[in-house]
Amino acid sequence: MSHDAPYAALSPDVVLQAVEATGLWTDGRLLTLNSYENRVFQVGLEDGGFLVGKFYRPGRWSDAAIAEEHYFAGELANAEIPMVAPLRFGHDTLLHHNGFRYALYPRRGGRAPSLESTDQLEWLGRLIARIHLVGAKEPFQARGRLDRKTMISEPCNAVLASPLIPVSVRESYRHAAARVGEAIDDRLDAYGPWRALRLHGDCHPGNVLWTDGGPHFVDLDDARMGPAVQDLWMLAGDDASMRSLLEGYTQFREFDESELALVPVLRAMRQVHYAGWIAQRWGDPAFPAAFPFAAEPRWWEQHIADLGEIADDLS
Repeated sequence: MSHDAPYAALSPDVVLQAVEATGLWTDGRLLTLNSYENRVFQVGLEDGGFLVGKFYRPGRWSDAAIAEEHYFAGELANAEIPMVAPLRFGHDTLLHHNGFRYALYPRRGGRAPSLESTDQLEWLGRLIARIHLVGAKEPFQARGRLDRKTMISEPCNAVLASPLIPVSVRESYRHAAARVGEAIDDRLDAYGPWRALRLHGDCHPGNVLWTDGGPHFVDLDDARMGPAVQDLWMLAGDDASMRSLLEGYTQFREFDESELALVPVLRAMRQVHYAGWIAQRWGDPAFPAAFPFAAEPRWWEQHIADLGEIADDLS
């Protein structure tokens, strides 16, 4: 299977056959959902219902790491936390068909939360605290940590190894990324060790679906070990929003407010990682279609300028 086109063999027929291999019967309805790292589909069932099939990107996670993702989701669901967990077929949640690894989930709809609503932010804070109470019970062994290697070194190497970045700005990128890395190192050295726990890892508004009954969380694909504030800062647009989240959070779990000093570091890591992620995945046909701006020299020029500002702000 080609890493440049890892889903070339994932035809609609293969998706439907994979679902039916579990003993379910599909009715031919198939809708591709928004996902780039994996491929995710809404599949219609013969009884009139729907489920969601997630086909994992080959080579990204080991089976053991995916098993930890599924186990964590199941723990949260068993604790009556609204996390959409994979369905089990016999003893298995991780399934295999035609060379692909996949999981099936119940379909859960919803809309993005209102991050201007104090009530909704406090509600989310309470639920994230409950996720962290479960997450703190034991560590991940196979999923790794939120760290400089994963978020800075590997993405930067991916950019520099990619033909996507123009030769004319390659050295400027190298210099700017190195400055950000050094500034992050200084910040982390000054902060010292943080208390790591199992996290959602990518808790942005798109991974929270709100219904009339309240929110539920989806997509633990980036779950890993890290500081609690990682699951809060992407939902907080400003200091007032963070205070509302923490008002709810601290009703269930103590929060170390010194972790707020990590937010600029985590934000910088995410920005560096984003460019590296696009560069690393550019051979996947979905990426040029979704991120055409990354083929433009001016985007890289602006990204390098942004990295310079980030380094200045962190220094």
